[in-house]
Amino acid sequence: MHSQTTPDTSLLGARVTPGGVRFGLWAPRADGVDLVLIDVRNTQRRVPMVRGAHGIWAVEVAGVGPEQQYGYRVHGPWDPSAGSRFNPNRLLLDPYARAISGGVDFRGPILDHVPGDPFRMSTEDSFGAVPLAVVVEDTPPPTPVARRRPMSETIIYEAHLRGFTRLHPEVPEHLRGSYLAMADPAVVAYLVDLGVTAVEFLPLQHFVSEPFIAHKGLSNYWGYNTLGFFAPHAFYATRGTVGNQVSDFKTMVSALHEAGIEVLLDVVYNHTGEGGHEGPTLSMRGIDHHAYYRLTNDHRDDYDVTGCGNSVDTSHAMVRQLVLDSLRYWVTEMGVDGFRFDLATTLIRDGHHHVNQDHAFKQALAADPVFDDVKIIAEPWDIGPFGYQVGNWGPGWHEWNDRFRDHVRDYWRGAVHGVQELATRLAGSPDLFDSPGRSPQATINFVTAHDGFTMRDLVSYDVKHNLANGEANRDGTDNNWSSNHGWEGDTADEAVNALRRRQVLNLMATQLLAVGTPMITAGDEAGRTQKGNNNTYCQDSPLSWVDWAPAPEWVAVRDRVRSLIRIRQAHCAFRPTDFAYHTEVLNQYGENLQRVDLTWMNGTTGQMDQHDWHDGARRLLGMYVSNDHEAFLTWFHSGADDVDITLPGLPWAASYEVVWHSADEDELPTGTLATGTRLTLPGRSVVLLRAAVPLSSVELLRLQEEHAALAAYPVSEGAAAVEAG
Repeated sequence: MHSQTTPDTSLLGARVTPGGVRFGLWAPRADGVDLVLIDVRNTQRRVPMVRGAHGIWAVEVAGVGPEQQYGYRVHGPWDPSAGSRFNPNRLLLDPYARAISGGVDFRGPILDHVPGDPFRMSTEDSFGAVPLAVVVEDTPPPTPVARRRPMSETIIYEAHLRGFTRLHPEVPEHLRGSYLAMADPAVVAYLVDLGVTAVEFLPLQHFVSEPFIAHKGLSNYWGYNTLGFFAPHAFYATRGTVGNQVSDFKTMVSALHEAGIEVLLDVVYNHTGEGGHEGPTLSMRGIDHHAYYRLTNDHRDDYDVTGCGNSVDTSHAMVRQLVLDSLRYWVTEMGVDGFRFDLATTLIRDGHHHVNQDHAFKQALAADPVFDDVKIIAEPWDIGPFGYQVGNWGPGWHEWNDRFRDHVRDYWRGAVHGVQELATRLAGSPDLFDSPGRSPQATINFVTAHDGFTMRDLVSYDVKHNLANGEANRDGTDNNWSSNHGWEGDTADEAVNALRRRQVLNLMATQLLAVGTPMITAGDEAGRTQKGNNNTYCQDSPLSWVDWAPAPEWVAVRDRVRSLIRIRQAHCAFRPTDFAYHTEVLNQYGENLQRVDLTWMNGTTGQMDQHDWHDGARRLLGMYVSNDHEAFLTWFHSGADDVDITLPGLPWAASYEVVWHSADEDELPTGTLATGTRLTLPGRSVVLLRAAVPLSSVELLRLQEEHAALAAYPVSEGAAAVEAG
């Protein structure tokens, strides 16, 4: 087992001092460490470092300062059978580097071994083929957001920074695809107008491509191949070579914060861009392969639970502290408001690689006040044993809910047996998340994400079309839960296109009206397409970029999504902070209003009964949500044909009004609808009605008496609607 003693990690990294820069590196098993300073003429200057307590090597160098480029050469035994791959011919990146300069020359000597023999050391020098660390001075943090919203008020917008801004016509061309583009007033104004409250960026920590991608002439576009846990990705800065990526990042955060939008980072701490031991040696492997990474029992091979070649070993106290220090830096110095942890289960494996939900990493996060109001989101799985951990993360954590994603897709393509699971997913997935200390917001309700089809492609393609990735269409999942609605890909058939747009609205409405925290993928609201490619990880091209000139019919879809977001945000009935279990609603005086916080309607007799729940052919479900001052009834109808329903009466409502729907504008009535009205729901539609409800027992009794009188002396349906209004 690794030692769990954790020294003062403020000694690590490069810190500007009054007389120069102090450098520190944790290399516990090294025999020696050289700091290498690189000047503007690419001349190397080696400075021996001194070993201190806990394996921390340090030196202070006078006469250097910000923008100084540097790396390390670490000396020790070459003994792969002991997890020792020390090779001083490798110039290594500081794991605590706050900025990184340069890229990887995949044709150069970047392997620590002779090509073809991973256990024989290479003696070629990697200088010139590997990135360098850059000294960065401390600067003030960005403008803080005025208020970090609770998750009950949060709508997450998952976006790729470069792809979101690369084609924006109002952003100066030389800034497109950069941090400063994201800070542009036109970009920020779009987010504010749409109504999202937090942008979850695909990885912005400095990343590199993998050799097999580079050799195809492509690049790692998504960024899930981190090399620097503290460094903003240099390529997204206007001049990302001398550390200004830090200031550009802070400018972006300030601009979003000043508009009331929170910044969430998708962070990849589960593995690094070095890949397996047959891959490039750029940083941690050369510093101490055995300490930083999980190894098999023979110590020769990486124990890979990520599918990316290596797994960072957070069972080691110092490696765990590296991750925690990084998280704290992004919050306190860079202004970040939350994190989504890629393959989070890897981070909670113990020294035997077993999953442990009581892991020291989780304990440290919970105990640190820095993270008290920071949003913590797990991708709750990895590919190792028992890696699927959806619902198990406990208080303080929120989780991507793939059960929601898959069932909602199936429901709207007609591949379900009844509506029982739909109700469970709409109710906040209590089967997964209703446990002590957790709220319905623990479920991140999403239908699409960066990985997979866009929402438009989800309703336009039956199968993936990934040939552009250069892997003979073998990459990407084959389980898409999609439907092309009669034609594969784009079509001139307007009936098919209209149905697809309606289905996008249905999918959007389901995630926005379900209990929990919704997440929208950038561009889905306006019909972004990747032409059926469900794995655009290597496509830095218009295929992945957001199109800022959508067709008018997709602009109309975006406008309707925006209006639904506003309805959700204006009414707390859609955002309960406790799980609802058919509990009677009381007003502020303790009076029973005879309605409940959540129930389900069948469209005919009122509330769903056992026969309705066990009807496998049912494709209609009414979701009634209520509190002491408002109520709404939403119909989710995935059947292809129109269906007539009867609007339920008191105590559920005194009357109704359609406030949003996914159908054509003329398919549903406007104005007040009386209870008992027969309403036609168009095929494949979501219809949201506001229910006028009594706010006191006296009002309830009066309305019941009036309705009883009307029932005794029937009038025409139209007149009843007028009287009820």
